[in-house]
Amino acid sequence: MKILFYADTVFGVGGVQRVLAQVAQHLSLRHEVTILTTELWDAEDRYDYDATDVRFESITYPDRHGWEYLRCKAVSLCYKRGMMYLPFASHFYSRSFFRPSYKRSLVEAINRGGYDVVVGVHAFFSLHLASVRRRLKVPVVIGWMHNSFSALFTMDHPYLPDLFRFFRWRMRALDHLVVLTHADARLFESQMGLACQVIYNPLTLTPRGCASLDHHRFVALGRFSPRHKGFDLLLQAFEQFAPKHPEWQLLLVGEGSEEAAYRDFIRCHHLEKRVTIAPFTNRVQEVYASGSYYVLSSRWEGLPLVLFEAMAHGLPVVASDIPVARELMESKELCDFFRCGDANDLARALSTAARRTDWKQRSDRAIQESQRYTLADICGQWEELFQPPSGRVSILARIAGWFSKKQTTIE
Repeated sequence: MKILFYADTVFGVGGVQRVLAQVAQHLSLRHEVTILTTELWDAEDRYDYDATDVRFESITYPDRHGWEYLRCKAVSLCYKRGMMYLPFASHFYSRSFFRPSYKRSLVEAINRGGYDVVVGVHAFFSLHLASVRRRLKVPVVIGWMHNSFSALFTMDHPYLPDLFRFFRWRMRALDHLVVLTHADARLFESQMGLACQVIYNPLTLTPRGCASLDHHRFVALGRFSPRHKGFDLLLQAFEQFAPKHPEWQLLLVGEGSEEAAYRDFIRCHHLEKRVTIAPFTNRVQEVYASGSYYVLSSRWEGLPLVLFEAMAHGLPVVASDIPVARELMESKELCDFFRCGDANDLARALSTAARRTDWKQRSDRAIQESQRYTLADICGQWEELFQPPSGRVSILARIAGWFSKKQTTIE
């Protein structure tokens, strides 16, 4: 089977890139896998693609500022300023969302490959595929969402502003829509009428070492971007927690635009000896094994890989009560929850975790739970989606049978 993943950045630092690398490389053991990317080729191969059979093709969309660009911008402005509420508007906007010249380039790149399956990685790239679905000579086309429904449409600054109705109408063209949680599947169905397949992300690393309560350390990993990961909340909570628990420390691992603000907070509250900030590392297993609890302070998430990685190293979890965290851990008795966005309640949850007497039992359950998300099992679920819908097979068979009968009659 020939499988194509259509994505933007492939080699950058991030959970999506890591998941794509693991899934694509595992599938390449049995299938011919290609990644069509808009990324430049001089990027560092941080995911060891060179050691696999995964193939790459590049596609570029030149930034043309001609009549096509101006026409598409005008249509987009009209749509977002009020036309979105009109019944025909989504069809009208589909002609400008993804420029006609870009559509031609994408269709040519995909059709010449003779693929059996194409998977759009991220919402925007899935919309690209949906906009040209009828022109693709591919049996199965899939959209793969890596953000939650809330992050895409309903939070204060969504990733797809003003595109709710367009997404609802356009994504019906795809054969499957894959989301990361059952909570999101219910929202896509109830709010948009879109049926979804739920496939969790896999555990993307091999654990080395094991956490220990004796470390007395909370660990958190992620990009230091505004608001998303909630590290500002975690620092505020730890500042409240620290005086009553002098033996506990906090380790933040990551990089990003908010790092200077975090360091200023640490300095202003005299936490230099209690809080450590470290950059991303390829030896992340050592980070997990050096902790006692993992803290997921995020205000929103699709499906955070760090949870599976942390649990695989025996780390119980302190987490905000976002839907994905509750779905994965609420019934597992390995997590202390706090109200999303509430630093005071997070401080309470940290104190509860520090006083627990059942740490070992929770650690053992975390390791056991992480084993449910093996790469082989997750890729097996993907392979089930790659089969052409039975209805389409039967139609093709009927057409073939009709031509066979016509040929027999002529002879």
